Amino acid sequence: MRAYVYGEQRDLPAGFETFVDPSVTAVISIDMHRGHLEDDPACPCPAPRAREIVEPMNAFHNKVRALGIPVIHVTTVLRASGADDVKGIPSAWRLVFPLHVGPIPNSDAHALEGSKWTEFVTEVAETDHVVTGKRRLSAFYPTDLDFLLRNLGIKTVVFDGGFTDCCVLNASFDASNLNYRVVVLKDLVRGTDPSMEDAALKIVSLHLGLVMDSDEILTAWGAEAAAAAE
Repeated sequence: MRAYVYGEQRDLPAGFETFVDPSVTAVISIDMHRGHLEDDPACPCPAPRAREIVEPMNAFHNKVRALGIPVIHVTTVLRASGADDVKGIPSAWRLVFPLHVGPIPNSDAHALEGSKWTEFVTEVAETDHVVTGKRRLSAFYPTDLDFLLRNLGIKTVVFDGGFTDCCVLNASFDASNLNYRVVVLKDLVRGTDPSMEDAALKIVSLHLGLVMDSDEILTAWGAEAAAAAE
């Protein structure tokens, strides 16, 4: 089994089998909605690099479902009144991120309940779970994701989606602090830019869990399932 350690892919020693036990694993897809992915000047929080992983994620999730592993889609949804953010205490990113990328013209519309910007771009199957209470950077805050995972008997979470250096990294920290085993899929996450993405994945690999490719974890799941059946 191979994983990336500080950016270098290595063979892992014994002892990491629990990270790839499919019987206690869920895949969590973060913020793959139109508010990030729409190719439209009105897109309120564009993440154009993530568009390239939509179809690979769909293909991966289909294989995950075939193995009986839950797929959970988490998306940011803010009250239409604006009370959760722009008309309350604004999210910090609204102030600091434009210092790097410049003004974001329609950012006040980001993730408003009932708007098209909360609609998923990646496929959501009837058997999947959806968590829509995300209001800040982590998939765990202030959502019922932890409650759902514990009720499903999940001990390992596998993250894909975006942003690597923002929401994926925040979710990874929270998952680790909540004592879940963490895997982030290097080929199925995208960050602000390649350098930020690389830095975030290095942080995960040193402090939070495993950074793997999706085909590598599929192979590992298959091997674990076969061993369990013997």
